[in-house]
Amino acid sequence: MAFKTSDNPRHTDSWYAASAKDRRIRPHLEGELEADVCVIGAGFTGISAALELAERGYSVVVLEAERIGFGASGRNGGQIVNGYSRDLETIAARYGRDKAVKLGEMSLEGGEIIRGRVIKYGIDCDLVHGGFFAAFTEKQIREMEAHKAHWEEHGHTGLDMISKADVGKYVKTDRYAGGMIDRLGGHIHPLNLVLGEAVAVESLNGRIFEGSRVTGVDAGEKPIVRTDRGSVRASYVLVCGNAYLAPQFPEISGGMMPVSSQVMATEPLEPTLIERLLPANYCVEDANYILDYYRRTSDNRLLYGGGIGYGGNDPKDLTSVIRPNMLKTFPQLTDVKIDYAWSGNFALTLTRIPHMGRVSDKIYFSHGDSGHGVTTTHLLGKILGEAVAGHAERFDIWASLPNLPFPGGRTFRVPLTVLGAWWYGLRDRFGF
Repeated sequence: MAFKTSDNPRHTDSWYAASAKDRRIRPHLEGELEADVCVIGAGFTGISAALELAERGYSVVVLEAERIGFGASGRNGGQIVNGYSRDLETIAARYGRDKAVKLGEMSLEGGEIIRGRVIKYGIDCDLVHGGFFAAFTEKQIREMEAHKAHWEEHGHTGLDMISKADVGKYVKTDRYAGGMIDRLGGHIHPLNLVLGEAVAVESLNGRIFEGSRVTGVDAGEKPIVRTDRGSVRASYVLVCGNAYLAPQFPEISGGMMPVSSQVMATEPLEPTLIERLLPANYCVEDANYILDYYRRTSDNRLLYGGGIGYGGNDPKDLTSVIRPNMLKTFPQLTDVKIDYAWSGNFALTLTRIPHMGRVSDKIYFSHGDSGHGVTTTHLLGKILGEAVAGHAERFDIWASLPNLPFPGGRTFRVPLTVLGAWWYGLRDRFGF
């Protein structure tokens, strides 16, 4: 039976919102406040930065236009996938071996931050360890083998190749030719994770205001962040809106494109059935350019995601893209009811590499995790906090990576990106 979402207002109609453990609505910002740092956006990046700073003793105010975790942080597939949206060899080829080594040193840290905070603050977010990358073709298997070798050069020892004969230990389907497991991967209830981290911020005297959309920022030695009911004067401002960034920051938002992904959750399945389908309880994602991702939930649903909408566009029927793919993987679920279907936008950069930088000496930003946001946002939020605290070495590495504009600007970026995705999808389909 589906949970009700009506008692958790201003969230999308998702299984996450319906099963959220903390449904308190934080107050609007009223009047004038002062703080060491004002964070714009209460998703993973903003809350991660706020928690890092609160742990360091800074006074922090977080302003959220909607609800904590309203955007991608509370809507995603809930998979802990290590690394970035581009592999370290691609990073080395683009930016140099030295940059790849430094980013490689950080590449497992996002997952470590999540696991550490879950333990430290007792966050109940259904943390499960282990992930499986599924390959359809021998070509994809060879690419995974190369990926594994490169990862191991950077200290990742949790990867193992899986033969076709052993796929059934992780997922019961005939679709895959093999794959790779990541013992340092895993899955979580993302909305409960960010809500638990928000409670941790508040336990350290951080203040979080919901329904407090930023209407403008006055630059200066101590910038003033304004909403329709109040303002925050701060020594530093961190802009962490990602795909839901307000238009007040065109110098930031102009370098990314919102992209939607669709997710659905079945009705609760019989425990014996869901355990047979995903016996190791690992999360799964396939190796196609436009990929499927899925996992078990704590109440025995199959949560299945996929599809893509460049520019943030969704199909009229959210299940029309996902359900057929689910049935290709698990044809035995033909008669299973879908209780929830929703979408959410993530921020895509042309390079598929996160974009960090400074608008001024006092205003920093991070966005554009390009589909690898669960872990990367936690890492980059921590790095934003380090930069404010005077330790900007890692921030400067990220800020030095060029962020290129989309060809065709806002008018043609969507059709040109769709054309590129069509080409890569064709390669996946025919295995070349």
